[in-house]
Amino acid sequence: MKKIYWLLLLLWTVCTCPEKVQAQDFEQDSIEFSLLTCSPSTEIYALYGHTAIRYRNMTNGDDWAFNYGLFDFGAPNFIWRFTKGECDYELGIIPYDLMEEEYRRRGSAVYAQVLNLTREEKENLFRLLMINYQPENRMYRYNFLYDNCTTRARDRIEEAIDGTVEYQEYKGRVLTYRQIIHQYTADAPWAEVGNDLCLGIDADKPITLRQEMFAPFYMKDYASHAVICTPDGKKRPFVLREEILVPLPEQHPAEGTSCLFSDYLTPVTVGVVLCVMTLLVGVLQYRRNRIYWGVDLLFQVLVGLMGCVVALLFFFSEHPTVGSNWQILLLNPLPLFFLPRVIWCAVHRQKTSLHMIYLIWLVFFMIFSVFTPQDFCAPVVSLACILLIRSLGYILYYKKNQI
Repeated sequence: MKKIYWLLLLLWTVCTCPEKVQAQDFEQDSIEFSLLTCSPSTEIYALYGHTAIRYRNMTNGDDWAFNYGLFDFGAPNFIWRFTKGECDYELGIIPYDLMEEEYRRRGSAVYAQVLNLTREEKENLFRLLMINYQPENRMYRYNFLYDNCTTRARDRIEEAIDGTVEYQEYKGRVLTYRQIIHQYTADAPWAEVGNDLCLGIDADKPITLRQEMFAPFYMKDYASHAVICTPDGKKRPFVLREEILVPLPEQHPAEGTSCLFSDYLTPVTVGVVLCVMTLLVGVLQYRRNRIYWGVDLLFQVLVGLMGCVVALLFFFSEHPTVGSNWQILLLNPLPLFFLPRVIWCAVHRQKTSLHMIYLIWLVFFMIFSVFTPQDFCAPVVSLACILLIRSLGYILYYKKNQI
């Protein structure tokens, strides 16, 4: 039903919006532009919120939202192109009330910052948006950190202003992309791990004030305190007034028992439990003088499959910062190539030098993880500990049996 709703909405938008929005009368200056900021929701794609530009004509009642966040999930090879960072988004124009209804339905708040623009600047912004909406211009190559719905809205507004926009700096505040992302994923630990597995060391470098604005609520905060500096040296507030168009719904205590998965099975908890279980298996293996090669099969396949994803992003993706992900030293496809030899030797109780090589490599990786500026996520460290325990178990087994 939801897919049908959005399909009809997009068809209606494409067929009707251009004609209704094209010709506007700015003479009475009854037109208002607002920067809209929508709060996050529980869906993965909506964890970071959203930004749009609202156009409102008080004379004829037109009320539109210019949205740079539209994409076609049904486009050919969408998943593959998204994985490679070649996903194209586009500018869409939708009735504001439909946008408000959608965010109200999903339980997200919508905040409006009415822009303090002159009549000429409003004309400029409207013209730029309509040029951007032309079929040959509306598509753009989406980039989560550098070119998204928030940065696009900011850039169009700044381009329309006769002068410059000065944003207030927070002295002493030094942030990274990863730190900002973690603020948005604090209540979604598994999504946070997914991001951390992909993002590289470039996500841990200090970023500028302007780079922080990739996040909708950082843009909202900077806009609240910004000023417009005109060529004649005068200054005026960037935002005329602020409104809450859709308030956050009241939070009611959840009925019944809480979700076990979200409350207890956090990445850190799972990592610690698996480490302890692996250690117990290793002790049991040593005492019984047996090799439980099924454990190695499980974890080596897991590391290899995760490594395929990390390697794909590292070498072939255009996504930001993934090409500097040094977790690839642990998460790579190589275990899948060596796995048959490891399992064969384990089944036939024969010695292989692969375990000693792997042990040395794991020790190097763990030392490297301490000194590198990249923030390795806890599950990766747990996984390294598990693999180290297994390799050490084999070496002790060889020594005990003089193999």
